[in-house]
Amino acid sequence: QVQLVESGGGLVQPGGSLRLSCAVSGSIFGFVAMGWFRQAPGKQRELVASITSDGSTNYADSVKGRFTISRDNRKKTLYLQMNSLKPEDTAVYYCNRPNAEVRFNWGQGTQVTVSS
Repeated sequence: QVQLVESGGGLVQPGGSLRLSCAVSGSIFGFVAMGWFRQAPGKQRELVASITSDGSTNYADSVKGRFTISRDNRKKTLYLQMNSLKPEDTAVYYCNRPNAEVRFNWGQGTQVTVSS
């Protein structure tokens, strides 16, 4: 059973930066695409960035140019570097496979709050 453990969230001022991490148990990590999702209060969970097993990336328009997704297959860890943060980036951030048909069980997520 694959487990996902997100970390790195916190409170940051507008314009600030955070780096999220997602540790993935099991040996499948290096072979599958992964993504970062977020869910703001009262809104549906949305995919904001994804990366294939060989490193190709894709971003939602709302974060393009500000967020960078990366992965370390040896460490079985997914990252999200978030720069120029805005109040509307406030959400709980989760990692998982982008394809809903093969998704792992969700982790607990990590809270990101952007506020002055």
